[in-house]
Amino acid sequence: MLEMDKAALEQFLIDQFPQVVGDYAVGAVTPDALTLRLVVAERHLRPGGTVSGPAMFGLADVAAYLAILARIGPVALAVTTNCSIDFMRKPAAGKDLLCVARVLKLGRTLAVVDTLIYSEGGKDPVTRSSLTYSIPPKG
Repeated sequence: MLEMDKAALEQFLIDQFPQVVGDYAVGAVTPDALTLRLVVAERHLRPGGTVSGPAMFGLADVAAYLAILARIGPVALAVTTNCSIDFMRKPAAGKDLLCVARVLKLGRTLAVVDTLIYSEGGKDPVTRSSLTYSIPPKG
């Protein structure tokens, strides 16, 4: 069951995180997964013209956050408590990145999310990560 759809998640980012507006575009949102696009710009690149590790970490983190919010609603104070990320291959030059986030466990106080990042049009993942989020108590 979804508490927030694509439009609601995009509006949440605009309202709560205006500093990232234009960086991310929400794609498909289902009870099983969320897809988030990093609109790659010059500021996301490292020397050599590839997307930087911090930009890919940010994509995974925001995708996990939104996947959780899609299920629990607009809880701005849900926070990352752990992340493990594997950088497996260099992203394709000049391509946006797509992150698929799947909520593996959604409890009252903790959520665990798995993500895969792909270069747009690519079949092999660029990164794989596991993130744990703390969900604040209601009220």
